[in-house]
Amino acid sequence: MAEAQGCGWRGAGRRSYHHGRLREALLAAARALISERGLAGFTLAEAAKRVGVTGAAPYRHFADRDAVVAALAQDGFAHFNAELARAWDGGKPDPVAALRRRGEAYLAFARSEPGLYRAMFGETGLPPRSAENLQALAAFDELARASVAALRFFHAPERDAQRLAAQIWALSHGVAELMLAGHFSDRPEAARETLRAGVDALVEGAIRAALGVKPVLPAS
Repeated sequence: MAEAQGCGWRGAGRRSYHHGRLREALLAAARALISERGLAGFTLAEAAKRVGVTGAAPYRHFADRDAVVAALAQDGFAHFNAELARAWDGGKPDPVAALRRRGEAYLAFARSEPGLYRAMFGETGLPPRSAENLQALAAFDELARASVAALRFFHAPERDAQRLAAQIWALSHGVAELMLAGHFSDRPEAARETLRAGVDALVEGAIRAALGVKPVLPAS
């Protein structure tokens, strides 16, 4: 009976290919594997096994493992950018409040889609002209525009907006990575609080610097 069930599962995998669903099934399996094991724990062979097809079947759709990760990254950035844009909501009611919402959306995406998030920011790097790299640049450009809006809101020059955006992204990514590694598991809201406090400090520091206010800490 067990053998019959196993054959049925493998047959379902083969049918999914003939009906044009193998690519989607492999991506779903890869997403789950990366979520469970990280990028290092993902192989095409294991994804094929989960779907119920032979080890050669994935190569009908993907050149190699990195091609699967790139496809996940592209899908991830599309959803990621949409979520962040929704959170920004045109900078309402003010850019600082909207930046805080954007940070919360960043963490919420990483928490709910760890497989996609790790594919997006994984070890393979992004080819300069790849679709996923262009989407990553689009996400940064949106953050840079948000940083400009925050500085303008306080009548501060916007010359350091790009630097502020890079600092906010670095902080967001660092908090997200710590969260995914389980460092906030005892108090999940601490990740959100840490990011919010950090973004507030970065924005205030950028405003003070732009307005020529002497910093409390000496320059390094």
